[in-house]
Amino acid sequence: MAGRIIAIGDIHGCLEALDTLLNAIQPDKSDSLILLGDFVDRGNNTAGVLDRLIDLRERCFLFPILGNHDELMLDVINGQTWNLGKWLMYGGQQTMTSYGTDAVADIPKKHVEFLQSCISYCETEHHFFTHAGYQENKPLANTDSTVLRWESLKIRIPGPHISRKMAILGHTAQKNGKILYQGHLLCIDTYCYGTGCLTAFEAQTGEYWQADKTGLLLNHSHFRVKLE
Repeated sequence: MAGRIIAIGDIHGCLEALDTLLNAIQPDKSDSLILLGDFVDRGNNTAGVLDRLIDLRERCFLFPILGNHDELMLDVINGQTWNLGKWLMYGGQQTMTSYGTDAVADIPKKHVEFLQSCISYCETEHHFFTHAGYQENKPLANTDSTVLRWESLKIRIPGPHISRKMAILGHTAQKNGKILYQGHLLCIDTYCYGTGCLTAFEAQTGEYWQADKTGLLLNHSHFRVKLE
């Protein structure tokens, strides 16, 4: 990957926060943005977030990773009606409100295709990125998708990966709004849809930006850890 390698944590429909970070970062065609998943649900503008992410493909290299909320939304769209109640309870209702409809069939085709195009993980020379977790002794290509998308760091913090690369993860909301650092992994889900913020993290330098759900830029600094 050329240029900057910037990961963005769980957006959860928070368009104002996303726009503030993009304005601060100013990604260009040499940069790679790795989106850690959970673009949808809970926040008030999933529809706007997906529009913005689709547009981002014209500005930079984009690597969107599928989160558990994104997966659940796709399941419902694909006809798994038994998951509808679960999805609505865990933020899907806010998603449908953002589309101004109660009918899943009304979700724009381009949004469905974007979610369908998402990947399960991303690797660079010194880092790897998943939505939720990983298995220490398995290559990412052989890792169970449930671990990649659903496993919480509250249940288990995995040890160093066999690749010896640093893990950069989302999914487990850090409700204090601070990046979680465990030496061999970082979690940058900083609870944007709640009382925390959305975090963007430049993997090579440790530079990071944070904005709250109203669009207020809270922090722009460097994380003081050895990243490579």
